[in-house]
Amino acid sequence: MEKLKNFFTKVKESKFWQIGVVVVIIAAMLVGYFAIFKTSSDTNTENPTANYSKEEEYLNYLENKLCNVLSKISGVGQVAVIITLESGFSYEYATDSETKTTTSNSTTTTIDSDTVLVIDDEPVIVREVYPTVKGVVVVADGSENFSIKMDILSAIQTILEVDSESIIILH
Repeated sequence: MEKLKNFFTKVKESKFWQIGVVVVIIAAMLVGYFAIFKTSSDTNTENPTANYSKEEEYLNYLENKLCNVLSKISGVGQVAVIITLESGFSYEYATDSETKTTTSNSTTTTIDSDTVLVIDDEPVIVREVYPTVKGVVVVADGSENFSIKMDILSAIQTILEVDSESIIILH
């Protein structure tokens, strides 16, 4: 027992003891800080697309792409773009067709039925059809110049396959 008391006395007098206590306190503070920080950030990043629909994400993608391209046209300057869609995404599903023919007396009845194929409780998608762009509004610094405005119009028509009647370019 005496040896144990001597050991603790030597440890208390040692500089390593004081440094060890400080390190343990700092480590505990860091663990606490990161535990709190991680918990608050996890709630924000757990599902970052939870507040956005697929159509909104697609719109943001198109608008950002168009802004990037238009701002690179000589003389355009700052650009802001808003795009509207005619409808949302549509899907073509895989189906299983079945034909049943029954004969009763002199009458033959044929029944065709299509059933959507489902794997793991999800329908099998054969094709995803992207939404059609309904209209585009562009606000660009250089658009007061007619040739720049025509360049912007031409770029939008080519990129989004939209008629000029569906495009408005403002300064």
